[in-house]
Amino acid sequence: MKNLSRRGVRILAAAGLAVPATLAFAGPAHAETNPRCTDSVQIGATAYVTVGGQTAASVKQYKGCGKNYAYTYVWQQYRASHGSYQVCTSIVTGSTLRDLQCSSGPEVWSLGANTLSVCTRALGGISDVAQKETEVRC
Repeated sequence: MKNLSRRGVRILAAAGLAVPATLAFAGPAHAETNPRCTDSVQIGATAYVTVGGQTAASVKQYKGCGKNYAYTYVWQQYRASHGSYQVCTSIVTGSTLRDLQCSSGPEVWSLGANTLSVCTRALGGISDVAQKETEVRC
């Protein structure tokens, strides 16, 4: 677990770089299909990461199979205009990052956090450029 501070953009990127196991998906992204829990459903509204006034990524929170999941998808328009980047996603409780996962691919799912009994939100970010959180769900 990592603590989320006011400098969230930098801490998310730093935490992501420190995660030894990254998830990389080759080929096209399959938004909306949780590879760890096909019965999961989105909770709350989608949040959008913007960079330079352009939508760069979508951040969503899901619940299912007894867990909460965070999902971040980097939009094609951002990928096409940027070389390398890292996308990270995490479930957040209070000021604590739980189940942080990062990838250099177009999308990343968290592995699932055992947090259904507490209030949570999903956090997604692109490198140290920008991040966004979904609304809190209890």
